[in-house]
Amino acid sequence: MHRIVVLALAGVYPFELGIPKRVFGVLPDRYEVLTCTVDGAPVRSNADFTITAEHGPEALETADTVVIPPFDVSLVTGQLPEPMAQALARIRPGARVVSICTGAFVLAAAGLLDGRPATTHWQLTDLFRRLFPAVLLDQDVLFVDDGDVLTSAGAASGVDVCLHLVRSDHGSHVANQVARACVVPPWRDGGQAQYIEQPVPQPSTASTSATRQWALAHLHLPLTQSELADHARMSLRTFARRFRDEVGVSPGRWLIQQRVARARELLESSDLPVDQIAGQVGFATGTSLRQHLRESIGVSPLAYRRTFRAAGMS
Repeated sequence: MHRIVVLALAGVYPFELGIPKRVFGVLPDRYEVLTCTVDGAPVRSNADFTITAEHGPEALETADTVVIPPFDVSLVTGQLPEPMAQALARIRPGARVVSICTGAFVLAAAGLLDGRPATTHWQLTDLFRRLFPAVLLDQDVLFVDDGDVLTSAGAASGVDVCLHLVRSDHGSHVANQVARACVVPPWRDGGQAQYIEQPVPQPSTASTSATRQWALAHLHLPLTQSELADHARMSLRTFARRFRDEVGVSPGRWLIQQRVARARELLESSDLPVDQIAGQVGFATGTSLRQHLRESIGVSPLAYRRTFRAAGMS
């Protein structure tokens, strides 16, 4: 049983506070989710109600993973308030620490992000850089996984990073089950853009959504961007622009992401040879799959299968 402890700070955002329980709580036989405050007392939220947690800071001493949701960032001006610092000091060595949105300000003020890559909400990046110049901030991505410390952008990216942790712990098959239970997309790459110019098309504007669904059903084919544009009944230029506006990445990059994601599922759930998996997900050769998988997650297909297949089959 992996214990997740969520630290609710003053001015906590209720939506993000509930994300860890909603995601990890789908697997009660694998994760336990507790919520605590820095002193055990109730905390005001950024909404019109106060939140009472069942645990105080002692819960942090037992955590395998600590999640810090967003909160009133005005409480951190480069140095942590003493109660907050004392609470963070209770986190045991080796525990995984995760921030959502302004939670990164807490990690940075505690010195946990110095010299490390990180992200936070794109609207706060100027303030973050002024306060914490030693952090290698990437303002464009949904989340950053730097091993024992993970940071994510605003709101829904908290779902993305929690699903990423489930996938890292138990494989794509289990993570996809959790995503279905939460009725959310099963996978958005951490490097996907935070800010999408036109995520919701105008009523009179054609969307690329139907073409994306069609492409997912035909990943085994050597799809080209021209074929996608033809399916969407758009010019190639219009399709590419609208696709990026809606999804945040180019059509070609999106196809690679989906093919890698499908390959990961097959590596976990089947004994198919790498070359055969490559063909089923639309890569021309096993070499191409190996290259894209290594670029995406840093390991070879065989190493990935050894690490994750048992978890994915459970």
